[in-house]
Amino acid sequence: MKGSQQVWQNKQTRKLVKILFKQIDKELNKESNSKRIEVERGTGSISKRVLLPAKITQKPEQLMYKTAYVVSYNSDTKTPNYVAWLLTSSHTNGKYKRNGNAFQPDLEVKGTQVTTFDYVRSGYDRGHMCPSADNKWSEKAQQESFLMTNICPQAPKLNSGDWSELEQMCRSWARKWGEIHIVCGPINPQEKGRRIGSNKVLVPKGFFKVVLYNGSSPKAIGFIYPNDDTDKPLKAYATSVDEVERITGINFFASLNDQIENEIEKTYNFYDWDISN
Repeated sequence: MKGSQQVWQNKQTRKLVKILFKQIDKELNKESNSKRIEVERGTGSISKRVLLPAKITQKPEQLMYKTAYVVSYNSDTKTPNYVAWLLTSSHTNGKYKRNGNAFQPDLEVKGTQVTTFDYVRSGYDRGHMCPSADNKWSEKAQQESFLMTNICPQAPKLNSGDWSELEQMCRSWARKWGEIHIVCGPINPQEKGRRIGSNKVLVPKGFFKVVLYNGSSPKAIGFIYPNDDTDKPLKAYATSVDEVERITGINFFASLNDQIENEIEKTYNFYDWDISN
């Protein structure tokens, strides 16, 4: 066992394994529009799966695999199409906090790289999609949550208010049920609207988030938020995953059994997710 741990701790070995998983994923997607990948935890072990939506064909997409999440990046809007991650109970806590971490351009981006200065004096926050507080378990994951490919222009009161409340609720769900799958991102109808900064970052009209509990009794729920300072209870934003798919054009959780996918995506019961009682 000790020798095995030493192998995983070797940085070069971890790098080669990560490249191998990317190559396997690429080959698998020749036969399937959906993807499952293994992601690397801070310990260096390959442990968890991220469920990705079906391949996006109607808009630019560059998939990038980070320690804790996967981002589908849109080179036109300069924001993600979506960010997907698996939030486990153990990932809801940790010692690595956001203090001292600066927003950074993502060097993996092909073409123009958005910087933090694109947001200066824009009136919008640098809104995390995969939140900093979901990445306290790993120093690298925490740092990567500040990459600009994980960021969107977000109304300040939404960022610190209703959107933050949903992020906190997701962590509560993960602690209660062990793990949940999350996909979220901006809503950009016709990809038109105000742009900010020298790199012309598109300001979203709204944001979506879909959450899947894939346990013994699978269930899913969606949320739609306008990108403004609206202040409403969580229930007001809740909807079915099918409705989020209709609005975004993204096919979520496509790798699930078709019968299960159709059943859990067509409807939802908010009170199945209400853990306040």
